[in-house]
Amino acid sequence: MATATASPPSPGPAKIYALIAYEDPYVQPLIVAAVQKHFPPETIQLITSLDDVPSKSSRLLQWVQYESINFEHLLSHPSAHLANAYVIRKALIRKHYLSTTVANWVVKHSDSVLLKGWKQGVEFEVDYAEFLDDSLVEAWELRESWARGEKGEGREWWILKPGMSERGQGIRLFSSEEELTRIFEGWDPESDDEEEDEEDEDEDARSDAADDEEKGVDDGNGIITSQLRHFVAQPYIHPPLLFQGRKFHIRTYVLATSALQVYVYKPMLALFAARPYVAPSSTAFEEGDAEDALRSHLTNTCLQDTGEREGSVGLFWDLPESIPSQPSFSEDEDAKKEIEIPHAPTWKSDVFTQICAITGEVFEAAARGMSIHFQPLPNAFEIFGLDFMVGIEPDGELRTYLLEVNAFPDFRQTGDECKGVVEGLMDCVVRTAVVPFFDAEKTAEVESGQDGGLVKVLDIDLGRR
Repeated sequence: MATATASPPSPGPAKIYALIAYEDPYVQPLIVAAVQKHFPPETIQLITSLDDVPSKSSRLLQWVQYESINFEHLLSHPSAHLANAYVIRKALIRKHYLSTTVANWVVKHSDSVLLKGWKQGVEFEVDYAEFLDDSLVEAWELRESWARGEKGEGREWWILKPGMSERGQGIRLFSSEEELTRIFEGWDPESDDEEEDEEDEDEDARSDAADDEEKGVDDGNGIITSQLRHFVAQPYIHPPLLFQGRKFHIRTYVLATSALQVYVYKPMLALFAARPYVAPSSTAFEEGDAEDALRSHLTNTCLQDTGEREGSVGLFWDLPESIPSQPSFSEDEDAKKEIEIPHAPTWKSDVFTQICAITGEVFEAAARGMSIHFQPLPNAFEIFGLDFMVGIEPDGELRTYLLEVNAFPDFRQTGDECKGVVEGLMDCVVRTAVVPFFDAEKTAEVESGQDGGLVKVLDIDLGRR
């Protein structure tokens, strides 16, 4: 009788080569730990260069800075290579593009949540103050606002945002044409000999974590030449919801994966302004004092001095269940008078629900309405940082507004005390976006809700394979 021979062991899954070089000591070890947690040691190999990949068809994970991604590799092997950024997403991360994205979408969708969750403003292009008047010829909303102010109907405040700026640089407040003109006069270069940087695809790289020295920021005014072209002016959100008298915004981390699923990470941050809030009409924005005066209005912690950052970053879900009384800010009432804001104990959950709805719709608006400027890939994922503000409407309603979308968010602003938020995020991202790409069987776990703190807010098929 013939003796049965043992069949050779079946080969295990092909090794995954992981190039993880995020160039940020704050987040790099968190990414590595998350990847090593979810992949057995025998299936994952960390590498330091693409030269370490044995063949172009090998399974590859690139988790690096945008400028370092080998997109040729990525696009040539859609079933084997995965990267941590889409190639094109200007429709979301550039302020003037985002404004157009929302404007185009709400025209076609009259029931869109973006009608209430976004302050629609005006976009214009200008290089020098002397050309400002020409640039505002079609800015009807601004001119009508100024006209109402001149008639004594009350000053209406606007916030000016350079389309290419980041980390709060170049943001100003104004209520009249004269104030806006002074802002641009302060930005005019001392010499006309400066070369104007051309916008190229590298400007799509990031919008939140750039190094000031690398980007060539002029420390004198917080803005660089290439940013002085595209601008967005939006109605200023006033009054905002305050805690301990200070304004805050909500930083929400969002995962977009493939083409296209979008998730909101439930643990969120509350980032507070350096100083107690005062109405813009009571703030001195004279040239030279503008930067200091804005400290009660801007909640970007990267603009704060080291001593001011203490207590400026906290967890959104740790905010009080009860909203304290708020200043009235009414011109015909005592400035120190406070009013009670009617609210439910679930106000934070209500805000989160609004955030989820706004996030899902703005990504769909970009994907369907601005497909030239937002092109999700089936073999890519990306973490975005979305900023939201809670405003108080005249009837006391709390309304959440989207402020901006940031690529490659600056996780260092989270600080050490809230580092667990970023650690948990990386764990969720690997489990939801990375593992299923290399192991199809794990997709079912993600779809059944085993993705921890991530809440799916959008799932559409853009037909990209």
